[in-house]
Amino acid sequence: MPKQRRNIAFSLSFLDIMACGFGAVTLLFLIFRHTATDLETPDARVAAEIDLLQEDIQVAEQQRVALLNSLEISMREVVQMQGLSKRVVTELEEQQKSVQSDPQNEIDQLRKQVEELENETAELEDIEYGDKVRAFSGDGNRQYLTGLKLGGERVLILVDGSASMLADNVVNAIRRRNMSADDRRGAAKWQWTLRTVNWLVAQLPVSSRFQLYIFNTQTHAAVTGSEGSWLNAADSLAVERAVAGLQDFAPHAGTSLEIALSEIANFTQPPDNIFLLTDGLPTQAAKTTNAVMVTGAERREHFKRAIQQIPQDVPVNTILFPMEGDPEAAALYWQLALNTQGSFIAPSRDWP
Repeated sequence: MPKQRRNIAFSLSFLDIMACGFGAVTLLFLIFRHTATDLETPDARVAAEIDLLQEDIQVAEQQRVALLNSLEISMREVVQMQGLSKRVVTELEEQQKSVQSDPQNEIDQLRKQVEELENETAELEDIEYGDKVRAFSGDGNRQYLTGLKLGGERVLILVDGSASMLADNVVNAIRRRNMSADDRRGAAKWQWTLRTVNWLVAQLPVSSRFQLYIFNTQTHAAVTGSEGSWLNAADSLAVERAVAGLQDFAPHAGTSLEIALSEIANFTQPPDNIFLLTDGLPTQAAKTTNAVMVTGAERREHFKRAIQQIPQDVPVNTILFPMEGDPEAAALYWQLALNTQGSFIAPSRDWP
């Protein structure tokens, strides 16, 4: 009896088909899984570049807005300038027409304006300056005829600042030179000298220039730092500074007229008028010494060497405050005035 075949639900072919299908599904799963992983991890550099581009776009947009605003402002200014230019052109055309129509009338008006300005300038000069650069008032209304030649474009004032300017005789001068600086400034003879300088400065012409030097065994300008230069007499500040510098000085040491007059060579333009305020012949030469006593002959020799420093044709006006024991001083300074066509005075105590 033949064997009956058993019905097998899963044959070999079916199993092969199922295996192939499962393998295909597995392959698809792996493929799709790998693609999903790539999408979940984007490139960081690309993201950064995207952010930078977005920022650039924002900045460009802001600049675009700013440029539009600036353009609008520029357009407004152009319109305004066009209006102004039209106005200026119109005014120039009107002026040209007026000149062409009556040039003589225009010239007369300009001359009238010039005359008015000249009159106003003259009035201002009279009010502000008058005939003098500095006011000076003495006791009462006395006027003195001195003969001093007060003019000049460049006036040099030399003031003796030695110890002898503290008193009228040697004994009192020696006593005062050892006092304090304030006491020396308050000496009657020195105050007399200061009043004289004030008077001289007050007489300077407004158009002139001046310089004020103080000398003993050295020489320096009353206005510190102005050595070798001229100060404007019309400059009230310069005048006050010069007077204040002299008032702050306390007389001391000996007298070297040669050192004082040698300063003339340091000016690019020499003085055309010199005022010398002193009380006698010099006691020192250009090379100073510590000698206590000096003879009359030595003082004459110092004086002769000193006046050789004076340029030709420059008048020297000497104001002498006499010192006891120096009888030759007046004669020699008077002779100097004659030789230089200057002047010489020995004022009284109440002058100026």
